[in-house]
Amino acid sequence: MDPRSGGPVEGVRQSGAALRGLGHQQEVVTLDDAASPFLQSCAEAVHALGPSHLGYRYNARLVDWLVRHAPSYDAVIVNGLWQYHSFGVWRAAKIKGFPYFVFPHGMLDPWFKRQYRAKHFKKWLYWPWADYRVLRDARAVLFTTEEERRLARQSFWLYRAAEQVVGYGTSAPPPSSPRLIERFSARFPQLRDKRLLLFLGRIHEKKGCDLLLRAFAHVACNDRRLRLVFCGADDGELASALKQDAAASQQFESVSWLGHLQDDLKWGAFYSSELFVLPSHQENFGVAVAEALGCRLPVLISNKVNIWREVESYRAGIVCADTLDGITTALHAWLALSTAERGAFATRARALFDQRFTAQAAAQSLLRALARDH
Repeated sequence: MDPRSGGPVEGVRQSGAALRGLGHQQEVVTLDDAASPFLQSCAEAVHALGPSHLGYRYNARLVDWLVRHAPSYDAVIVNGLWQYHSFGVWRAAKIKGFPYFVFPHGMLDPWFKRQYRAKHFKKWLYWPWADYRVLRDARAVLFTTEEERRLARQSFWLYRAAEQVVGYGTSAPPPSSPRLIERFSARFPQLRDKRLLLFLGRIHEKKGCDLLLRAFAHVACNDRRLRLVFCGADDGELASALKQDAAASQQFESVSWLGHLQDDLKWGAFYSSELFVLPSHQENFGVAVAEALGCRLPVLISNKVNIWREVESYRAGIVCADTLDGITTALHAWLALSTAERGAFATRARALFDQRFTAQAAAQSLLRALARDH
């Protein structure tokens, strides 16, 4: 449940809030250590069974806990694959016979097969007896977009699942206010009154951060007030290399690294920016994209972010290829817009959020999927 791990965790939190608003209760079973500080801020009941072991997050307590408690719940939902929690649910379900549902959260995207061939081979070693069975025996496998469902079929030839597309969403952001913007500006005074292009997410190679940095170097000279702002957890070697590249370039003062932001500072970053940028090579949904749209912030995303069709159809942002030329061309196109044109994009961004990406709509869609089982 560590918020630094990205969108799926935020989705679980937002889903819980939306379900509570509809009169339902969500509880979370996690393999985190119960002493983890981020668990103290969870609004729902959390059953922390950790610490867990190895990269697979093996935990001997999970199956026993599920055998004793899972049948008393109306629904059991697995979030994510490739760690022991999914296989543990399958094992417990075989013992007690309770139905369960699975959100893959984009973890079946064929991009991983192409990018990490050694890891994909390792997954094949346990796919037939572990995650293949998890999906095969699930009452339903829940996809957040039609694009995710289409791509999931391409990773493993041994694949069987009862597929459903249920959508996804997030809670409406707090309204824009001078307080949020001032809070952000006071914390980062070097960005006050600048034109901010905002990246908010993990600093990871799949996010296209390296290409974004290089593309920004091609457009930074267009306006001396332009700033590229990276907000996100530091994934280690990649972030260090990118910072070195930025420091060695002529755009050193035009690139800022703010680390992981939460609460008022995060919302202040959204409301202080003029464009949200996420040129990922693979992105299942992009909770941060939905949050940006909810803040009336237009987005520049690649056509590997699975909600790109919605963004394009609403003209709520600019969609590009996940290449250096594609990102550079898209940035030039944005900077060439007039103030009125940028304002029209902002209006359409909020309209897209309200009509497609609210947590309430996603929760109602999820409840309909669960109700088909009863």
